[in-house]
Amino acid sequence: MTPTSTAPFGAWPSPISAEIVAAGATPLSSLVLDGTDIYWLAGRAAEAGRTTLMRRPGPAAAAEVTPLPFNVRNRVHEYGGGAYAVADGVVVFSHHADNRLYRIVPDGAAEALTAPGRQRFADFVFDHTHARLIAVREQHPEDDGSHAQPANTICAVRFDGGERVLVMGNDFYSSPRLSPDGRRLAWLSWDHPRMPWQGTELWVADVEADGTLGTPWRVAGGPQESICQPEWSPQGVLHFVSDRSGWWNLYCLREGAGGISGAVEALCPMAAEFATPHWTFGNSLYGFGAGGEIVCSYIEQGVSKLARLRAGSTLLEPIATPYQEIRELRVGEGCVVVLAGSPIIASEIARIDLATGEREVLERSIAALPAPGYLSVPASISYPSANGRTAHAFFYPPANQDVSAPPGGKPPVVVISHGGPTGMAASTLNLKTQFWTSRGFGVLDVNYGGSTGFGRDFRDALKGQWGIVDVEDCIAGARHLVAQGLADGERLIIRGSSAGGLTTLCALTFHDVFKLGASYYGVSDLKGLDDDSHKFESHYNEYLIASKAQAEAVYAERSPINHTDRLSRPMIFFQGLDDKVVPPQQSEAMVNALRTRGIPVTYVELEGEGHGFRKADTIVRTLQAELDFYQRMFGLRE
Repeated sequence: MTPTSTAPFGAWPSPISAEIVAAGATPLSSLVLDGTDIYWLAGRAAEAGRTTLMRRPGPAAAAEVTPLPFNVRNRVHEYGGGAYAVADGVVVFSHHADNRLYRIVPDGAAEALTAPGRQRFADFVFDHTHARLIAVREQHPEDDGSHAQPANTICAVRFDGGERVLVMGNDFYSSPRLSPDGRRLAWLSWDHPRMPWQGTELWVADVEADGTLGTPWRVAGGPQESICQPEWSPQGVLHFVSDRSGWWNLYCLREGAGGISGAVEALCPMAAEFATPHWTFGNSLYGFGAGGEIVCSYIEQGVSKLARLRAGSTLLEPIATPYQEIRELRVGEGCVVVLAGSPIIASEIARIDLATGEREVLERSIAALPAPGYLSVPASISYPSANGRTAHAFFYPPANQDVSAPPGGKPPVVVISHGGPTGMAASTLNLKTQFWTSRGFGVLDVNYGGSTGFGRDFRDALKGQWGIVDVEDCIAGARHLVAQGLADGERLIIRGSSAGGLTTLCALTFHDVFKLGASYYGVSDLKGLDDDSHKFESHYNEYLIASKAQAEAVYAERSPINHTDRLSRPMIFFQGLDDKVVPPQQSEAMVNALRTRGIPVTYVELEGEGHGFRKADTIVRTLQAELDFYQRMFGLRE
C-alpha cells in the first residue's frame, strides 16, 4: 500500500495506541498438562494486573479456574514462578494476597490448604503416597527491623495443612521432583554468593516409608557448573541440563551398582542452549514422549528451535514450527504444547501433533493484531563491539503503511537494554515495540555481552563488567546503525528496565552518544542496591561488579548517582512504589540530583506497582508519557 501522507520520523500518527497495547496483550505463562487437560496462567491487566489460571479440557473451550479475587502468583525469590500444580484434576495454587496455598477439587470451590503466616511456596509436586505436596518454602522473619533474610527449605505440606521440612541447610532450593514410583526425590540447591546460572548442585535422596528422606547424594554440579530442570523419565531415569561443556546441554544419569551412583552421560552435545536462567520457578524446555524420546527446545544464536531426540540417538530431528522463540513446552500423549512466538506471531499457546506436525492454536496473547502494514519485522544483526567482542541485536525499522517521512530524513532510534542483566532479547511480536516503530522510531533490541542464548563464555563477558560491557555493546549497536544510514545520530535514545536501567543511566552519564533516556525502575546506586536488595540477589553484585573487599571503590566509580555532574541528557523515570527489588529511593535520588542541576527530567510514580508493571492504566500512562517526552525533547510536538 502506498503511503497517503508525509510526516517526520517520530511523529507519525498510528492506530497502535497505548490503550491497544495495554488491552491487547495478555501475559501467558506456566504451562501444565494433566492428561488431556491443558492449563496455563493468563494476566488480567484490566483487573489490577492479577493472574488467573485457565484450563482447556480436551477439545472444549478454555475456562477460568480461579475467578476474582484470586491472584495465582507467588514471590519466592521475589520473582516467583511455579505458582500452581495439577494432578488428576486437583489444583493447588498460591494466592498472592496472603501467600497461602489453596486447593480446588473437581467441581469444588477453592479452600485454604495452609494457615496464615509469613511463608511463601513455589514449585509444587504431588506426593500421593504420603498425601502431601513437596514444595520450595521461603519462611520470612517478622518485620522487626533486623533485616534478617528468609530461610529457604524444601518442605512437605500435608493435605490437612501440616508442614514438615525435608531438606535444609543451603541458601536456596528449587525443582523438587519425585521419581515416577515416588521412591526418590531430586532437587537443586545453591549458596551465596552464586546465582543459579553460575553454579548449582543436583541432589537425589530416597523417600522413606514415613516420608522422610534418606542420605542424599550429589549427582552433578558445583560452583562452576549450572544445573537446570531435573526431570525423571517415565522409566525412572534422571535427566537434567548442565553447562559443564560451556553450553546448557541435555544429560542423564546412568545408574551404577546399587542404584545410588553412576555415570553422567551427554545426550546430544552441541553449541546450543537447552535451558534459560533460573529467574523464576517451573521453567520447562524439554519433556518425554512415547518410546523414550525427548522433545526439546534449544536456542542457537538467540533463536529457538524445536526438535525430538529418539531413544538411543545422539542426533536431534527438527520439528518444523513457525516460531523463533519458545519460552515453555510440555509434552503430552502424541503432542507437544508450546508457549511461543515469532516476529509476526505474538506469544501464543499451541498444540503440535508429533505425528503429523499439525498445529492448533489454543490461546493468543493478542486476539486481533494490527494490519501487517503497521508492523515492523526485525532483522537479526551482529556487529563488532569493544575489545574484539561481537554483540547481537534485533533491529526494527519504522513501519506504517499510511505515512512516509520526508526525503533525506533518518529516524530516531530507541536502543533497548534488556533486564536481568542475565536475560535475552527475543524477536516475538510485541505491541510495545510496534507502538514505537509505527510512529516512525527505529528500535534496536540488544543482546549485549552477558545475555543468555549464546553460551557460558558470552554470558560471563559481564563478570565484573556490568555497566561497562553492556553499555559498550549498546553504544556499538547505535553507532553501527548510524554508519549504515539507518539512524539519525543526533536523535538516539536508550531505555531500559531494572538492570537495563543501569545500562541506560551509565550510557547517559559516562558517554555522549545518546541524547535522551528512559529508566524503568532502574538501578542508579550500586551500594544502595546491595543495601536494599532481597536475599536472592543480595550477592549478585559480587559477580557483576566486584568482590566485597573491592566493592566500595568500584561501586563509587560505576554508580551513576555519584557522577550526576557528568549527566547532561534529559531523562524520564518510571518507578513502582511497591518495588522490593529496586526500591523507589534509587530513582528518587537520581531525579532529585538532575532537578538540582536543571536538567530536564520527568518522574512518574506508580502506586500499587512493583518490579514490573501489570495494570492496564499503568501501561497506558507510561507509554503516553514516554512518547510525549521524546517528542517534546526532539521538537516533534509543541
